[in-house]
Amino acid sequence: MIHTEVTSEPLDVAAHEKFVADSRGGAVVTFRGVVRDHDHGRQVTSLEYEGHPTAAAILAEVAAELAADPAVYAVAVSHRIGPLEIGDVALVAAVCTAHRGAAFEACARLVDEVKARLPIWKRQTFTDGTEEWVNCP
Repeated sequence: MIHTEVTSEPLDVAAHEKFVADSRGGAVVTFRGVVRDHDHGRQVTSLEYEGHPTAAAILAEVAAELAADPAVYAVAVSHRIGPLEIGDVALVAAVCTAHRGAAFEACARLVDEVKARLPIWKRQTFTDGTEEWVNCP
């Protein structure tokens, strides 16, 4: 089972965990990427994510590749776009496998691939009024 979404709506971590629930699974690992108040020693006041029109398709492709692993029973991953505040959840990834080691590894692999391939850019605003665009892929 696979669920993916690129959305401007707040992300629901519990819904991702529920989606990946599988009676064969002995482990569900969930990751929440949260907006922090600093980056490279500078104080961040807010940020905005902007996604390329292909972002949803690429997210689905990444999830499908992970789900093709026979050890992975279910995958749910979503990325938020638009303006976010400090503490908001920007990325949720959840996976279900038979054992915890495989679940931790699969979730880490999923997050790494999303960060490497998803065409979403982040504009950070700093306390000194400057801003910076960061290309996630």
